[in-house]
Amino acid sequence: MRPPMRKPFLTVYLDPKLLEALEAYAKKRGVPKSTVAEAAIAGFLTPDAADQREAAVTRRLDRLDRRADRLERDLGIAVEMLALFIRFWLTATPSLPDAAQAAARAKGRERYIGFIDALGRRLSQGRSFAREIADDVSGSPDAGSSAAADVSP
Repeated sequence: MRPPMRKPFLTVYLDPKLLEALEAYAKKRGVPKSTVAEAAIAGFLTPDAADQREAAVTRRLDRLDRRADRLERDLGIAVEMLALFIRFWLTATPSLPDAAQAAARAKGRERYIGFIDALGRRLSQGRSFAREIADDVSGSPDAGSSAAADVSP
């Protein structure tokens, strides 16, 4: 049987404080100084966990950046849609006579409270109008029934 091959020998010069730290670490772990030095050099020369974490964090940040871009785009679309709806509404809705203004304000307050209540119910249930539209398009059986219940005052 052949004797195991010895590793190549390397002589290095270390700062005395660094040598003390190396000796203390090796003694604490119960391993030879050469094992600690070899592990330190290997860690220095190969991609370590910090580099891998940095790459993972970079990938995650890239994904978050893309999501933020999509959210910004979607929010811009929603704001533009609301502004366009308001413009059409104000253009198409005739003004009320002065005599009907007070009754219209009272009815408007009542409807607004109903709207806020329905919004609160939907948000507390985790419901989404976008999902509801997708259900309506796909023809799911309960798509229309729950929507009507949410908007009733």
